Amino acid sequence: MQLMPAALRPACWAMYAAAVTTDALVDDEEGSPAERAARLQAWVDALRAELSETGFPAVGPSAAGHSRAGLSHGPGGDGRDRGDPVRRALADTIRTWQLDVETLTPVFTALREDASGRRPQTWREWSLRTQAENTPWAMWCLTLLTRAGVPTTVRQEHLEAMPAFLDGLYLTDTLTDLASDLGRGILTLPEEALAAHGVPEADLLARRWTPPVEALIAGLTEQAHDWLEQPALQRGVHPGMAVLLRTSTDLFRARVRTARRLGPALLHRTAELSPAVRLRLLAPARVRAVRAWRRAALVQPAEPVVALPEPRREADPAFLPPVPPRPHPSGECAPDIPAERLPRHVGVIMDGNGRWAAQQGLPRSEGHRVGSDATRDVVHGALELGLSHLTLYAFSTENWRRDASEVARLFRTMHETLRDSDLRSLDVRLRWAGSPEGLPVDLADALRQSARDSRHRTGLTLTLCVNYGGRAELVQAAAGLARAAAAGELDPDHIDERLLAAHLPHPHLPEVDLLWRTGGEHRISNFLPWHLSYSELHFTDTLWPEVDRRDLWRAVSTYTHRRRRHGAAPVVEGTRV
Repeated sequence: MQLMPAALRPACWAMYAAAVTTDALVDDEEGSPAERAARLQAWVDALRAELSETGFPAVGPSAAGHSRAGLSHGPGGDGRDRGDPVRRALADTIRTWQLDVETLTPVFTALREDASGRRPQTWREWSLRTQAENTPWAMWCLTLLTRAGVPTTVRQEHLEAMPAFLDGLYLTDTLTDLASDLGRGILTLPEEALAAHGVPEADLLARRWTPPVEALIAGLTEQAHDWLEQPALQRGVHPGMAVLLRTSTDLFRARVRTARRLGPALLHRTAELSPAVRLRLLAPARVRAVRAWRRAALVQPAEPVVALPEPRREADPAFLPPVPPRPHPSGECAPDIPAERLPRHVGVIMDGNGRWAAQQGLPRSEGHRVGSDATRDVVHGALELGLSHLTLYAFSTENWRRDASEVARLFRTMHETLRDSDLRSLDVRLRWAGSPEGLPVDLADALRQSARDSRHRTGLTLTLCVNYGGRAELVQAAAGLARAAAAGELDPDHIDERLLAAHLPHPHLPEVDLLWRTGGEHRISNFLPWHLSYSELHFTDTLWPEVDRRDLWRAVSTYTHRRRRHGAAPVVEGTRV
C-alpha cells in the first residue's frame, strides 16, 4: 500500500481491510460451516443494502438459495452491523471511484466454498479458488489507477503472467502462516501437494518434521519462489506500477527465504521478515515510487454518478412511432439541398464547453450541461436536413486526464441526455463507439440499452464516441488481422485496406465526408483517423454551447460548394491529360 499513489491509498486500504474481514468471517473457528457462510452472506447483504440506498446495483449473488431467516442475527436483527467501519469504507470506495460491484461476485462465491471446510484436491482446483478470491481485488487496483489518470494498458503477456504471480503470493502467505493454521487444525494446501511427497495429513497437523515433510516444504518454497518471478508483469506498465510490482516480488521472495531457513520451526511459528529486511527493501522503493507517481498528474475522485431507475418500457418513446424534429425557435428552416449533394457522414468534434463556462464565470460542468442542449438541437437539425450519419466526439480516452469531478459531472450529463424522451422519440438510431473500460457501469449500460432500443429506427444514424481513441481502434484492427494470419485464416501478403477496414470495431461506419470542429482549434485529436482520410475539414471559432442547428446547416452548405477529387488531378477545360 505504501507504494501506491497517496490519493489511492485510502481506497486500497479499504479493499485490503474488506478482503481480510470477509476471509476472517469464514475462517473463524466459531460456528458450523453453514453458520460461517451465513455470517459472510449477512455481511454481503449489508453491503448490498448500503449501496442500494444510494442507487448502486447489488453486490454479488443475492441471498436467493440462502435462507434469509438464517441471517437474522447480530445488531439490527437482520444480520447487518450498521457500525462496521470496514464495510462502510468499502461502500464509500465503490461509490467514490465508481467501481463495478459485480466484480466481487467470484470473491464471495470462493469464500463460501472456503467456509464449507472442503480442501481443494488438486493444484488446479487450489489455483482456481485462489484466482477467484484475489483477481477481482487486483483488477480493482488497476481500475483505480485508470480512474486516477494513470495509463494501465493490459497486454496479453500480463494476463498470462498474473495468475502465476497471484498463486505465488497466496502460496507464500500459506507457508508463512502455516504454524497458525496448524494450530487451528486447518490445512489449505491441496491434497495433491501432500500426496506428491508422501506426507500424511496427520504428520503435518501433529507438526512432525519428517523427511517427507521437509521435502514438501522445500518443494513448496521453490514453487512459490518461481511463481513470484514474473518479469512480464513489469513490461510496458507505468514506472510507478513497475516499482510496486518489483518491490512486492522482492518482499514476498524474502518471506519465502525466511520460511525456508526456519526449517522445523516453520511448523511452530510464523515466518516474519525482520524490520531491517523490510526497511532495506521498502525505503529505496518508496523514494522511487514517489518520483514515479509525481510524474503521473493524478486526478482526484469526484462524487459518483448514481444509477437512476430505468423508465417503464411500455411508456418509453423509443418504442412508439417516431415524431418529426422540432422546428428551430427562429422559424428558420433547413436549406433545400439535393440528397445526392449532401455529405453521407458528418463527424463533429464538439469543442469549447469548458472555455464557454469560464467566460461566463461558471463551473466547467455547467458548460457541459449547456453543451448537451446544443447537441440536442444539432440532432434535430441533422434530421431536418436529411443527413444519414452523424458522429459526435463526446469523450476521448485522453479526456481522463481532466479533473475527476468534471469527468463525473460530464458522465452524469451524458446519462441524462440518453434518457431524454425528446431524443428517444426521434427517428434516430443510436450507436456507441468506444471502450467500456473505466466508464461508470450505469453509463455504459445506458449506451448499450439506447443502441438496442433504437435499432429499429431508420432515419439518422447517430454514433456517440464515448471513451474513444482512434489509434486504439487501429491497433485493435491490426491485432485482429495478426490473429487471423497466425491462425491461417488469411495470407498476410493479401492484406489490403478492405481487410483492415473489415477488422475495425465498427466496419459498417462509412467514411467521413465532412469533419466539423468548433472552438477555434484546427486538429482532429485522435478522432476517427481511418475514416477521415478524404474528409473535407470545416473549422469554426464558435464554442459548442453557443452552437445550434443553423451552424450545422452552414457547415454542410459550405461542403456542397467544394470539389472533392479524392487525389485525382483537376480537369482543366480544353486540355488533355
